Amino acid sequence: MNSFWIILFHTYLNKLKSKSFIVTTILTVVIVLGLTNINNIINLFDKNGGKETVAVLDGTGKLFEPFKQQIAVINKDIKLENFKGSGKEAEQAVKYGDFAGLIELQYNQEQLPEAVFKAMSIADSSLFTDLQAGLQQLKTMLAASKLNLTEEQLQKLYEPAAFEKIALEKNAKTEEELNQARGLVYVLLFIIYFSVIMYANMIAMEVATEKSSRVMEILISSVSPIKQMFAKILGIGLLSLTQLAVFLLVGYYSLTKNMDSLEDGFWGVYGFGDVPLATIVYAVVFFILGYFLYATLAAFLGSLVSRIEDVQQMITPMTLLVVAGFMIAMFGLGKPDASFITITSYIPFFTPMIMFLRVGMLTIPVWEAVLGIAILIGTIIVLAIFGARVYRGGVLMYGKSNSFKDIKKALQLTKKE
Repeated sequence: MNSFWIILFHTYLNKLKSKSFIVTTILTVVIVLGLTNINNIINLFDKNGGKETVAVLDGTGKLFEPFKQQIAVINKDIKLENFKGSGKEAEQAVKYGDFAGLIELQYNQEQLPEAVFKAMSIADSSLFTDLQAGLQQLKTMLAASKLNLTEEQLQKLYEPAAFEKIALEKNAKTEEELNQARGLVYVLLFIIYFSVIMYANMIAMEVATEKSSRVMEILISSVSPIKQMFAKILGIGLLSLTQLAVFLLVGYYSLTKNMDSLEDGFWGVYGFGDVPLATIVYAVVFFILGYFLYATLAAFLGSLVSRIEDVQQMITPMTLLVVAGFMIAMFGLGKPDASFITITSYIPFFTPMIMFLRVGMLTIPVWEAVLGIAILIGTIIVLAIFGARVYRGGVLMYGKSNSFKDIKKALQLTKKE
């Protein structure tokens, strides 16, 4: 057992001190800090502090003020300026960068407002959409006044229809709870997805590197291949927990410092307050089980190749499984109760992401989550037994490997031992 711990900590410390790990960790920390400070960064490069000034040419002399009032309600960051010059002068001002755009207001044949919007680029659809919405509201207001509607009737006209959502299912999540769960699931799905791909690939590369340097011939004479495989899996697992701990601590600290500036964005809609403890526990459980599932698969696939260049080709099907599970989970965020999501949540290679999605978004019976966990554990055990046999023979195979037929060859070598 002593040799097991030696390999485990050697794998952990060797990867921990590697330049690639340090650089990746630093770059990811920078990205995390960037995402949690995104509003501050945007404001730093935005000379207008996030506000946009639009020149208005009011050909009627009557529409500017009511239009300005409508826009103020829709988006307070859009500033309208009543331009007093000619159309060409206004266009030149836009070209010089004095204004984000130019809007020309006129009456149509029915004496209702219409407009033409001009800008250097029409790629900023949000600005155009807000201006269009303001003009539409102004048109509705003027049309209503032509019908001699009273102020009370106008208020009734603009009053939104009462539309309430009520879930009939017992203990179903409220809209606020769903938003909180959706945000947490969204973030954790990305963590599971990138972690599984990155660390499983790392295990496969580690095994292939040792084989290519012929170190494996020395190792197998003193340590059993099964010990080697699980020592590497746990060593990389410990490394992943170390790296994730750094990311989470930095992210949490940065979020607490910038929460006020993020309230109007993603974090305002998908707040993480009052997240049930059970959801956090399930996230940890499915992350760990998902890691072991794909790490075991990657270890014995890595044992089949002798050259580092062949690793990516060999583990491509495994990577595609992770990508497929992630894409299904992304679809499930909008419709977590779909039959397709329910069925795929019991397919072992998709369970870590999709069953966690269902647990986080829906109120499902505990036995369904437990069944998903049991299927995962069972699959990991079967894969570990089969993978250990393949690993035992695979580490003795050298030469070019580009086919899964080598699994059969590895099993035959295991029987000869």
